Amino acid sequence: MGFPVHEEYRDQFPVASKFVYLNHAGVAPLCKPAADAMKGLADDVWQFGSYHYDAWLGAYDGVRKAAARLIGSSAEEIAIVKNTSEGVATVALGIDWKAGDRIVCFTGEFPANLLPWKRLERQGVVVDELSITDPLDRIDEAARGARLLAVSFVQYLSGYRADLEAIGEICRRRGCFYFVDAIQGLGAFPLDVEASHIDALAADGHKWLLGPEGCGILYVRKSRLEEIEPAEFGWTNVAGYNDYSVREKISLRSDAGRYECGTLNTIGCFGLRAAVEFVMEVGIDRIAPHVQSLGDSICSGAGAKGYDVLGVRTPSTGAGIVSIRKPGVESRLVVRELKDKNILAAARNGWVRMSPHFYVSPEDIGAALAALP
Repeated sequence: MGFPVHEEYRDQFPVASKFVYLNHAGVAPLCKPAADAMKGLADDVWQFGSYHYDAWLGAYDGVRKAAARLIGSSAEEIAIVKNTSEGVATVALGIDWKAGDRIVCFTGEFPANLLPWKRLERQGVVVDELSITDPLDRIDEAARGARLLAVSFVQYLSGYRADLEAIGEICRRRGCFYFVDAIQGLGAFPLDVEASHIDALAADGHKWLLGPEGCGILYVRKSRLEEIEPAEFGWTNVAGYNDYSVREKISLRSDAGRYECGTLNTIGCFGLRAAVEFVMEVGIDRIAPHVQSLGDSICSGAGAKGYDVLGVRTPSTGAGIVSIRKPGVESRLVVRELKDKNILAAARNGWVRMSPHFYVSPEDIGAALAALP
């Protein structure tokens, strides 16, 4: 028998010796491999400039390959983007919408996965909002005749984990484009774009992937590439972009690289590649049950102390996010009091949001619960 996953990798996170870190749904600490990769590049560029430029190209390719392995796609279906919002916007702005087209969204979404769709209403697009807890037959009916359905893998406040495969089967049968904002689940819970029939997906690296801010991925299914025009256009969107003399022919790259506009976040790519590879080394099959167990402990322990818990947590819908509040106690004061005790959570919409990752121990959760006022 090996060590429990939180013990085996805890030394990769020096933050754990200073804090009980429960804000991975906000900004996670870098894992050691990501920090080392970024430090290494910074030092190399400091001393050698672009002399090792080939390694930069290798990092870009490495991000695409690692991300593809993580979600079950091909590397040609991965574009490197600045953040989740850019991924959402690329899809929202790139589709040739017609007045009367209908989009299905869900209440309680983070604004990045709602506002771009709502903005299309001024073009005559109709946006229907459901509750993520609606039964599947309600979602099925809403998807009838809809052009696109957009959902988060995990809701940013309630922590509700969607049944991506069931919703994907509905979208496949209805001929509805299926978009997933994966940022609050990717790296903590398994996701397979083929099994879930996902057409496009976006996620940033700075939450559950334990990578840097400002570097993320956009997946677009190969068969859907021609449906989405680049929202931004620059020299790297086109085929043969390394031929700087091209002035006449402007044909797009044949892969998802068509959505990459100009110079990429090189140091971010070094960090993100290392982070994704690290998460896969640990194993999502080991990470997910531990994160689920920590969330369950927060849910039951906070409830026992008189706190309300947002939503209903079940084995199939629970994730790494648990939001709690106590009647008559201001959430920001709770977060501040916890911070004074070196326990880091987040205040969101009147709730105290806790979000532990796999290196956090059950004892850490016990300490956080004991510190709740």
